[in-house]
Amino acid sequence: MKKFTLILLLAALAAALAACSGGEAAGETKSVETEESQMDGTLKMAIANMDVSVIWEDNEAVEALRELAQAGPVTVQLSMYGGFEQVGPLGAELPRNDAETVTRPGDIVLYSGDQIVVFYGSNSWAYTRLGHIMDKTDDELARLLSNGDVTITLSLG
Repeated sequence: MKKFTLILLLAALAAALAACSGGEAAGETKSVETEESQMDGTLKMAIANMDVSVIWEDNEAVEALRELAQAGPVTVQLSMYGGFEQVGPLGAELPRNDAETVTRPGDIVLYSGDQIVVFYGSNSWAYTRLGHIMDKTDDELARLLSNGDVTITLSLG
């Protein structure tokens, strides 16, 4: 309950700061996660059958992922690439709003409109941000993602 209250307070603070600054900068999106939304069709992610806590972006690409998951879990086989990420085909084209981005461990992005990328290192490229894994340290992400190809599952909670 304390974690939920803290998240709620941080979200309110962020909203207040955005209102004071005149809104979001071009290309930025808001992250949204509440206890109520988790019970109401929130997108969930598992890596190698391990549930991870994700703060999803509030954008058209994430909404399209949610729509894909309405028909049932979406399973994506990811392959290691570059020593800092896992990437795999979604099997569908999603809306893009690519922006030059420096990623960090835990970032989840859309690449080329039809591939999902999960980072355990850092990279700079034009991506559409999808979300960020919140409950794993950089070391835990590296152990989970850097030892061979993995499967992720996206589903509605």
